[in-house]
Amino acid sequence: YEGSFILESMERERDLALERLEDGQRVFKALGDSAPAFGMIGTLVGLVQMLSTMDDPSTIGPAMAIALLTTLYGAIVANLVALPIADKLGLKSKSMDINSTLAIDGIMQIRENKSPNLIRELLISYLPEKHRAVEEAA
Repeated sequence: YEGSFILESMERERDLALERLEDGQRVFKALGDSAPAFGMIGTLVGLVQMLSTMDDPSTIGPAMAIALLTTLYGAIVANLVALPIADKLGLKSKSMDINSTLAIDGIMQIRENKSPNLIRELLISYLPEKHRAVEEAA
C-alpha cells in the first residue's frame, strides 16, 4: 500500500478511538457535575416534606433522613463514581494517543525501509526519561 494511504487510515482510526473516549469522558464529567445538584433537589424535597408535616413529630425523622441522604447520594455518585471514571477516561485517552502515534511512526518508518537502529532511536523518544536508560542498555 502507499504510505499516504497507510498513514491516513491509521490516523483516522486513532482519531475516531480518541473521539469515542472523549465522548465517554464528557458524559461522566457531566454526570459528576450534575449529581450534587440533584442531591440538593432531593434535600429540598425532604425539607418541604418535613416542614409540611410539622404537626406530627413522628414524620420529622424520616423526612430529615430523605433530606440528608439525597445530599450524600449526590456527593457519592459525583466523587466516588462519575468524576473518577471521567478522569480515568482522560488518562486512557492521553495514553492511547501516545501509543497510537508511536505505532504509526514505527509502521511508517518500516514502510520507508529505514534502518532498525534508526527506528529504535526514534521510538525510544516516546518513552519517559526514566525508562530510556533501561531500553538503551538492552
